[in-house]
Amino acid sequence: MKAVVYHGVGDVRTETVNDPRIEAPTDCIIKITRTALCGSDLHLYDGYNPAMQEGDILGHEFMGEVVEVGKDCKKLQPGDRIIVPFAIADGKCEHCRHDLTSLCENTNPGNEELYPTG
Repeated sequence: MKAVVYHGVGDVRTETVNDPRIEAPTDCIIKITRTALCGSDLHLYDGYNPAMQEGDILGHEFMGEVVEVGKDCKKLQPGDRIIVPFAIADGKCEHCRHDLTSLCENTNPGNEELYPTG
């Protein structure tokens, strides 16, 4: 598939990358049909996020169609059309349960040193 790939500050390229795969039972795979740049993509382009590494794939606001779901994905099924906004949230943490999804505690697992929670 094609993706926008980060190669360093000010260096992003459209490249062919591996197709996505289900890694967790709650994952789903979306065939993207429409997308656009977001202002936060420009922060990544400018080097604002020191956790960015060469080879990271950019993009997080899009529309598309669900093509595959993990065994524990209960709200989506293949063929569903969806819109994915900038805020990605698990829907289960304390913040999400109080409709504060932009503060989701599980949006960036593995980046605790960049986004400390306590």
